[in-house]
Amino acid sequence: MTGECNNVKKVFLRLSLCVIVAVCFGAMLGGCGDRRDNGNLLDGEHLVPPLDDVTPTLTVSAEPTKEPTLDPTKGPTAEPTKKPTKEPTKEPTKEPTKEPTKEPTKEPTKEPTKEPTKEPTKEPTSTPIVAPATPTATPTTPTPTPGDNGQSGSGKLIVIDAGHQRKGNSEKEPDGPGSTTMKAKCSSGTTGHFTGLPEYELNLIVSKKLQTILLERGYRVIMVRDTHDVDLSNSERAEIANKAGADAFIRVHANANDNSDVNGAETLCQTKNNPYNADLYRLSRKLSECVLDELCEECGCKKRHVVETDTMSGINWCKVPVTIVEMGFMTNEKEDRLMATDEYQDKIAKGIADGIDAYFAAQP
Repeated sequence: MTGECNNVKKVFLRLSLCVIVAVCFGAMLGGCGDRRDNGNLLDGEHLVPPLDDVTPTLTVSAEPTKEPTLDPTKGPTAEPTKKPTKEPTKEPTKEPTKEPTKEPTKEPTKEPTKEPTKEPTKEPTSTPIVAPATPTATPTTPTPTPGDNGQSGSGKLIVIDAGHQRKGNSEKEPDGPGSTTMKAKCSSGTTGHFTGLPEYELNLIVSKKLQTILLERGYRVIMVRDTHDVDLSNSERAEIANKAGADAFIRVHANANDNSDVNGAETLCQTKNNPYNADLYRLSRKLSECVLDELCEECGCKKRHVVETDTMSGINWCKVPVTIVEMGFMTNEKEDRLMATDEYQDKIAKGIADGIDAYFAAQP
């Protein structure tokens, strides 16, 4: 474009010079020949006298002076400068900016936002609502605190005492109402010689399993303890059963002996001459027999015998039928290992529950 403008410029300048020369020459010679004004041919027929020639000379020379100086210079310079600047700037800026901006922004933004948001939100919400939430709370409901008379289920009332506790209490208490014989309030029990399982833990495990079975069978159940961290003496445990008016008081224990060959299950109750509660002997004896029979039947363990004794504080303080269940010997390897298994614990619990059923079935 710049080259073309320069060529046009040169042509205009040449033409202008030619016109000026021609006019001057014509003026000098008296006006013969042809001349051009703005590109129109003026033929020699219309030659005018010398006086009038001055005016055309001035007019003609004035116009050519204007054209070469102003028009040729300004015109070519202004047009090339303005047009290249405006047109290239407008078109590239508008077209590329609008179209790329609209399409990429709308399409990707809408579709990814809608689909991912809806799908994940619905499915995670419905998942936690499904079944597992409710069953969790159910098993823990029927456990009362020590000394509390809260009851669960229906039918006969059974109080279960998981023997011993984490920390024994060596303080003394009378071994029966008004007795001068003093015994330690409560010990922590023995420990599995081969498994290392503490007796107080085993007793609570089996007691909780027994609780579940009895509730399923329609009994009401009170747990003397449902944790290891309690401080309850034997007389206090008996008092919980007394206050509740239990139909049967089941005290769950495990045995120990210096001779590791000794094995089998046994139950304990008072003698018929017990100075504190001899009137309960018949019922306590029957309860002890029924529980021992069914326990040994279910577990297939050796049936030892019902031990009658008046030396147990937890029996002497009772005003309700009571039995102490010795599930097996933790000093015997076979029984110690068996009692540490979930399967054998279930059998012990079922055997005791069956014995309780048999006891009430035998009542007149």
